[in-house]
Amino acid sequence: MNAERFTAVPSSSETADDGSTFGKVPGLPPLASGADRVPPTFDVIIAGCGPTGAMLAAELRLHDVRVLVVERETEPVSFARIVGLHIRSIELMAMRGLLDRLRERGRRRPAGGFFAGIDKPAPKDLDSAHAYLLGIPQPVVVEQLEQHAIQLGAQVRRGYAVAGFVQDDDGVTVELADGEQVRARYLVGCDGARSTVRKLLGVAFPGEPARTETLMGEMAAGAPQEEIAAKVKQIGATIQRFWLRPLGGGAYSVVVPAAGVSERAEPPTLDDFRQQLRAIAGTDFGVHSPRWLSRFGDATRLAERYRVGRVLLAGDAAHIHPPTGGQGLNLGIQDAFNLGWKLAAQIRGWAPDTLLDTYQAERHPVAEDVLDNTRAQMELSSAEPGARAVRRLLTELMDLDEVNRRLIEKISAIDIRYDFGEGPDLLGRRLPDITVKQGRLYELLHRGRGLLLDRTERLTVGGWSDRVDHLADPTAQLDARCVLLRPDGHVAWIGDDQRHLDERLSYWFGRPAS
Repeated sequence: MNAERFTAVPSSSETADDGSTFGKVPGLPPLASGADRVPPTFDVIIAGCGPTGAMLAAELRLHDVRVLVVERETEPVSFARIVGLHIRSIELMAMRGLLDRLRERGRRRPAGGFFAGIDKPAPKDLDSAHAYLLGIPQPVVVEQLEQHAIQLGAQVRRGYAVAGFVQDDDGVTVELADGEQVRARYLVGCDGARSTVRKLLGVAFPGEPARTETLMGEMAAGAPQEEIAAKVKQIGATIQRFWLRPLGGGAYSVVVPAAGVSERAEPPTLDDFRQQLRAIAGTDFGVHSPRWLSRFGDATRLAERYRVGRVLLAGDAAHIHPPTGGQGLNLGIQDAFNLGWKLAAQIRGWAPDTLLDTYQAERHPVAEDVLDNTRAQMELSSAEPGARAVRRLLTELMDLDEVNRRLIEKISAIDIRYDFGEGPDLLGRRLPDITVKQGRLYELLHRGRGLLLDRTERLTVGGWSDRVDHLADPTAQLDARCVLLRPDGHVAWIGDDQRHLDERLSYWFGRPAS
């Protein structure tokens, strides 16, 4: 397949003599082109070794794809900001055999109270075997996913940043900041909200700039806990972005609105926290000895395109939004899960012509929905009378099971249904971790292959057996005769007719092996 040509932003793009195009940081020498090109050393270069990049590297390695991950930072982030893995991400970890190692390093919490911080318990019968939140330090998530990718054979280079690249019909030549040039068949930008790959690619990033900013950190406090709790209860009734939550040992998680929107990229100082705490609460609670300090705004942006030729975007490089609801890390991991097997199929040579295009077709609308629900949640955090009235109304409505369930399923991403055409409601949705005769369904997906779950015991995957497994199990707890699962666990076909099954196998998994 010929790579699509692109033109990067005029100020950061050049055109080589042979007509190929590339994004380039000013001041670096031209990238290799034409006769100077060498065959790709790697199949995929991933810029960024955060959760998205590490997860994508592991997914690609399941299919023996040669992967290089380059990460600007020389060491992983040290501060232990706690993040939450939502239900769908927990399910994905179970699908790849990673859940036990993450769960022993995290803490299970109830799967409720996510939407705008409105404290409502989750329905007891959420359709998942993993209906909880896993609170876990983000560095631990990155460490475990990076180790997983390395164990599978991925190469990770820290202290290397992408400075430019050129793509052509055969691959992408990537220039690193030290001048080294590395060639691969594809490049994926997982390099965060200020993505160099996205900027050099010239992909527009429309949306809204930050209007408000919030300071967040962990630190000790000298004031008595009773005094802190009383003041937080008083102020929290009107200001949603304000809390001091005890972590034990005299330490607190502290969140407080910033004085304004800062253009600085560096973290805030302890004095910034003290100043804002005094401005809002009348006291700084004697905060001291910070473990880590950060700031976040409510900027909301979505890349217009997730793919330009042989260069793709995932995670925060493709979308940014406020952290309310805790969806950012989860959204990136789920991007990687969707992209990994498709890009691997393209590289291994069995992908149908349109398979890689389904990455944007499926994930872009999901990101749009996340951006919308975070916009709504941020409006509900306002101290304005109108927003507070809407929050009180929604709080009442969430006492209705249907409303509460809808919002929790949205935040936890178990409501996603990709458009696979007409069919039963299950088509396009993820299949929960049901019981099968060999144990649990997700245990059969560890290798990242498709799966035919056959209750009739008379179907076959035939020439697709090199990429799709087959489980004949009439006892499977499934409200359908048979289902075909993609490697990401979404239902690609429902039925019991071999001819129709073969059509769907061809659609998703290409031509059968000869």
